[in-house]
Amino acid sequence: MIAFDLQCASGHTFEGWFDDKTAFETQQKQGLVTCPFCDDSNVFIVPSAFAIPRAVTSSRGPRQNSGLAVGDISAKIVEFMEQNFDDVGANFAKEALKIHYGVTEPRNIRGVSSPEEEKVLEKEGVPLFKVPLPAKKGVQDA
Repeated sequence: MIAFDLQCASGHTFEGWFDDKTAFETQQKQGLVTCPFCDDSNVFIVPSAFAIPRAVTSSRGPRQNSGLAVGDISAKIVEFMEQNFDDVGANFAKEALKIHYGVTEPRNIRGVSSPEEEKVLEKEGVPLFKVPLPAKKGVQDA
């Protein structure tokens, strides 16, 4: 179920629960969605208000966020991958298949693959997890 914030033509705002957006649209076309305040059937979805708190307050006082910015998290992921995965470069698909079929010892690998190679890996049942990595500083696209 999805909760949508709804509003009628008179400006009354209320909440409606539906299986999905299509269910809302179907019920709306049938005149089944009406404002609980004025019974107006001219109802539409409005953007929901939400917020992400900077700090969370608990019974023990405020808890500050971790202080890690997105860039810091990305840098930590890159560092972890560089330290814990063998970089096989453009041979990623070949190495992944060798590991999958027991030709070489299992190990964590990273590298690049083409969409065609990824289709082969998927067809062969090789688990694949793509992680977009930020470009290294000072390296420009050719």
